[in-house]
Amino acid sequence: MKFNENQFFREATLRICGSLDIEHALWRSFMYMRDIIPADRMTLSYYDRAQRAIVLYASSTLEGGRNIGLKIPLVPESEASLLDPNQFPDALMLNRPSHGSIAQQVLDALGHPVASMLTLRMRLDGEIQGNVMVIANGRNRYSRAHLNLLEHLNDPFTVALSNSRRYRELSEIKDRLDDDNRYLHQELRQMAGGAIVGANGGLRKAMTMIRQVAPQTSPVLIFGETGSGKELFARAVHDFSPRRDGPFIKVNCGAIPQSLMDSELFGHEKGAFTGATNRKRGRFERADGGTLLLDEVGELTPEAQIRLLRVLQEKEIERVGGTAPINLNIRVVAATHRNLEDMVKAGVFRQDLYYRLNVFPIHIPPLRSRKEDIESLVRHFMERKALEMGRRLTPVLGPGALDPLLQYEWPGNVRELEHAVERALILNEGEPLTFEAFKASDAQGTEENPAGDRSQLQTLDKAVSIHISRALILSEGRVEGKSGAARILGIKPGTLRYRMKKLGIPFGRKADWGR
Repeated sequence: MKFNENQFFREATLRICGSLDIEHALWRSFMYMRDIIPADRMTLSYYDRAQRAIVLYASSTLEGGRNIGLKIPLVPESEASLLDPNQFPDALMLNRPSHGSIAQQVLDALGHPVASMLTLRMRLDGEIQGNVMVIANGRNRYSRAHLNLLEHLNDPFTVALSNSRRYRELSEIKDRLDDDNRYLHQELRQMAGGAIVGANGGLRKAMTMIRQVAPQTSPVLIFGETGSGKELFARAVHDFSPRRDGPFIKVNCGAIPQSLMDSELFGHEKGAFTGATNRKRGRFERADGGTLLLDEVGELTPEAQIRLLRVLQEKEIERVGGTAPINLNIRVVAATHRNLEDMVKAGVFRQDLYYRLNVFPIHIPPLRSRKEDIESLVRHFMERKALEMGRRLTPVLGPGALDPLLQYEWPGNVRELEHAVERALILNEGEPLTFEAFKASDAQGTEENPAGDRSQLQTLDKAVSIHISRALILSEGRVEGKSGAARILGIKPGTLRYRMKKLGIPFGRKADWGR
């Protein structure tokens, strides 16, 4: 029976272009064509000019179709051969690929070291889109007639590969945007209410420096004691810069375990290690086009310092399990409460990394040296915390309420003041806000420890925990309702449960509050 080329073209095209799932479409066309053209595998590939590599995009065998994403780097000689139409024509039959040739490299990579190959370079409007390769185990498996049949399928294969690549790129962009959206929303929730109070007071000099350096691309190193608000200043550098519309990504250098450092910072490819079920972008990659905050940079291990220095110098990373570098466009802001100069002298912080980061240092003054900002900070925290607690009205300050706060030295800085305001709001029951409990604790420290030892003072968390526990005893363990602990404390039940969970106070069936 005479072979019908038109029917072959029609049936093959229906299968090739029948689905955006290129793996399924390739497998269907492979299963049809293998009865006409000898085939143990069919593969689609394209040439990546940026990486100077052949990318084996998708492949089909009897077992099915799959995305492989395998890259074969090319040496300059092979690259020149691939792009030379005289050495590598659009349609090529290779019954005995020569040792070391591009074709043999592809066959070896796919697990067919002794095989014949048909390869068709696909073009769309004159532009090269990629290659389709048909592979049959053994030598001398193909004839000119087989190659002629494959040439008929240039257009459907080209359209299918082009559409699939564009569809996959759009899907990856959508996934990346969704991922960034979730991540940035989480960061925004954590940063809610993060205004810099005192910008026109005790922080005037620091804010002037931030406005000077923000428009530049220079790294910034922010020094400040714990609780002084270094992260807010780093965000201000970002917000005043041309990168304000880009991402602001924070890396807490002291909070990432050493075993997860590479994956968290640089990301990993699918299958890079046990449990890596999906590709993950690291913090550096998330910050591309924006600002990266290296918080508590003095806590980095020596190994992490080396990797960080390389990233800062070369402006590129590699994901764990990846084979190609990823170029980055980021602005680095580092923050620390440590004395990095002393650490360099002690040999625990790299000198070259210190000089790389310390281009424009900014020192954040501690709260004890800018007490003129305390009233503004207290009012700011009163408004914010009252909103978090579900208070309809923000309490007012009682007479002389700020006196004990102005006399205190604030070793915990702004964060300690925030906790003091939160505690006072919890203790407040609609009366003007005072800090009598804070004053009493401070006085107790003065009387019982005249030398200034505060080791006997209760922490704010402990004091709040005791107060909540007393309310629970009065309510017999009830959180909600007219006689519940939340009503006694003047806060929402959800807020109370959050505080109880944070402080480790049992509730529900696990608790026994005198019932």
